[in-house]
Amino acid sequence: MNGRRRSAGLGKVREPTSAAFPPTTNGAGPDESHGAPHKWAPPAGRPWFRRAGPATWAAFVVLPASVTLWLLSLRHVDLDAMGDLGLLQALPVLFWAAVGLLLLGFCVALAGRRTPHGCFALYVLALIGMIHATPPLLYHELRYSWAWKHVAVVDAMLRHKGEVPYAGGFDIYNQWPGFFQLNALILRATGLESPLGYAVWAQVLANVLMLGPILVIFRSLTTDRRLIWGAVWIYYSCAWVGQDYFAPQAFTFLLCACVIALVVRQLPSSRLPRPDSPGGGWPFGRLVLVLVIEAAIVSSHQLTPLMMISALALLSFPKRNRRIALPALAGAVVLTVAWNATVARPYVSENLGSFVSALTRPEANLWSGLSRLADAAPSQVMVSWIDRGLSGGVFLLAALALLTRKWTRRTPLLPLVLFPLPLALVNAYGGEMIFRAYMFALPAAAFLIATLLMPSGRRAQARMPFVAVLLAAMLGSLFFGYYSKEGMNHFSRDEVAATRYVTTKTPPGSVIISVTFAAPGLEMQYDRHERAEITEEGLGAKRLLVKDPLTGLEPLLRRAGNKPAYVLLNRAQYEDVHLNGEMPPGFMERLETDLAGSRDFTPVFRSDDAVVYRYDPTTGGGRR
Repeated sequence: MNGRRRSAGLGKVREPTSAAFPPTTNGAGPDESHGAPHKWAPPAGRPWFRRAGPATWAAFVVLPASVTLWLLSLRHVDLDAMGDLGLLQALPVLFWAAVGLLLLGFCVALAGRRTPHGCFALYVLALIGMIHATPPLLYHELRYSWAWKHVAVVDAMLRHKGEVPYAGGFDIYNQWPGFFQLNALILRATGLESPLGYAVWAQVLANVLMLGPILVIFRSLTTDRRLIWGAVWIYYSCAWVGQDYFAPQAFTFLLCACVIALVVRQLPSSRLPRPDSPGGGWPFGRLVLVLVIEAAIVSSHQLTPLMMISALALLSFPKRNRRIALPALAGAVVLTVAWNATVARPYVSENLGSFVSALTRPEANLWSGLSRLADAAPSQVMVSWIDRGLSGGVFLLAALALLTRKWTRRTPLLPLVLFPLPLALVNAYGGEMIFRAYMFALPAAAFLIATLLMPSGRRAQARMPFVAVLLAAMLGSLFFGYYSKEGMNHFSRDEVAATRYVTTKTPPGSVIISVTFAAPGLEMQYDRHERAEITEEGLGAKRLLVKDPLTGLEPLLRRAGNKPAYVLLNRAQYEDVHLNGEMPPGFMERLETDLAGSRDFTPVFRSDDAVVYRYDPTTGGGRR
């Protein structure tokens, strides 16, 4: 509860000096251009539809119209039209008209002083649907090869009674099994055979659920509806990183946001002390909940516990926050150290040297994820710069808000923007750390941006055209980052059938060779086969493959011994090589031509989108 509290029979409760900002009836913090809070509040005791103004009614009319246009537009999508910009080229004009109309309606809702929370919530849910439900509504199969890999891990746990047999690095999933064990439990409880059925909708579910902790954080800072929902819209408009698919990182990111939300809700620097928090400390039940969530994070992912510890450590710097932040921080540290010293000890011991050496290369860690454009397709270079521009713009606007909105400095927003930075400096995390840092910092950055764009009072209406243009730029940039690689991220039924063939119809012990990882379900039944991926081979091996594909394949074929080897080529791998440039132009075509012309390789599966070649050393195929 923001503002001055009254207690029956006790009169006014004096405001503590640690309040984040002067209490207001709309909670937005001081209107700093005038030096005083805005005092308007809707009349109490009247239903919203009697208080609603023209802007609110217009917003309620526009919303169903935009959703209807979106659903109709999906009937006219031709997936074969995807090119270098992926789904962006396949979506019809009607789709973009629906998105534009939704944005216009949301801006109209923001301009209204009496728009209820429910209207804003429906707009945000519609935005989530347009961004994240479009692919599963269009595709017949699960999106992302990594999502297929995680399905394979759950399948392995079910087949081996909770264990994941070591093969090709899969032992790591025994050391952080929480996410996979949870899905195995769901399958046993429901009788489903595989998570494929619901994994398709994981991105929609993850983003809808993320709305909960984000709202808790934002409503701990203000009661201004326009500021809260403007920040929520900005968050979803800028979340381009795409780590929300069926994966442990999406699961633990959501849980980490829940921990931060529970902590921020209790902080005296966020709001006045709550009646259920005497003396500013933790209610016992809520602290237990925080520890349970922390345990789920620690058992499910390597990176997220460190992000959580960094966030809680920065939140505990102000003395007034320590009674809340320190118990949560102590729990996170103890659980993480205990887990890494026991269950995850094999991985930690094996990689300790690389962790230590990474500490001496902060600049390399920070920029490692941004230096991979030399061989990429021109379209992807453009998309990468759009992503960088969006990310840089988010942080610049957040910094400007901290400079110009002084009340935000007395809130937890600054530590919640900065906490991912230390980890981005000490480890590259395979080139992904800078993107993960952006992802974790985005909720707080979005709220700071909203304080710039959503001023209190009647000025909101005058500024709304500028706000609409900026929100449109954010949303447009998101679509470039989110949809531009769909050529390699989506799979046809033919491609699924091809990988199912090589993983289930081939003899145990055979080798499955692919050029890249862009194939659906290559890790299914992984413990029956050995996998070889050409782009993961050493530089010398790749040079030999480029010079002579069949000769370059010989070392990979020998790994099968006397068992056959299978080479899988599919449409998504062609797109992967073209977009990311990990092999020279034309390599895929040369490889397939050489395989088709060789007597040592026999096509055993062929469809419009995939082909499988078999090499059998026991039947005279003797390039060994």
